[in-house]
Amino acid sequence: MGWQPLALEGADLALRADWLPPAEADALFGELLETIPWETHVIRMFGREVASPRLSCWIGDPGAGYVYSRTRFEPHPWPPALAALRPRLERACGSAFNSVLANLYRDGRDAMGWHSDDEPELGAAPVIASLSLGAARRFLLRRKSTRGPVALELPLPHGSLLRMAGATQRLYQHALPRMARVQSPRINLTFRRIL
Repeated sequence: MGWQPLALEGADLALRADWLPPAEADALFGELLETIPWETHVIRMFGREVASPRLSCWIGDPGAGYVYSRTRFEPHPWPPALAALRPRLERACGSAFNSVLANLYRDGRDAMGWHSDDEPELGAAPVIASLSLGAARRFLLRRKSTRGPVALELPLPHGSLLRMAGATQRLYQHALPRMARVQSPRINLTFRRIL
């Protein structure tokens, strides 16, 4: 199956729900769970430092440092599995990537709050390729200007690839809410290009 465009005013969003075959997604999930040097990132929220409610690892080419929540992250080197996957993702998304943020959601209690991937080093209209492995979770988007109700909700299943481009990050925030019933882990890989 090819890209499925997602209707969201002003955004450029598309999903491939079955981008990785199940056996390959299983193998990649197992390898990354064991080989990525997972850590708890400490971020600044509302003027104080807090531990992120998930484990993370910033990976990339030398020089692809990243500032998030006023904290600078220097990249870990590419694990072989992700280095091998990068050219396939670049072909699929029509964009070059030099870094990836790996997030491990240990179960449904781990989450990601509302935010946009709109840091200056990503440029005005970044292409973000988001690969999901493991437990399916709900992905939400809302308009940034009003911070109103959820504009789009979609499940991100094991092996799915979501492409966010154009004005998506400028116009919208996204989140991965807690899901108490989810007992198994999920890895999300958001490939991007640091300018």
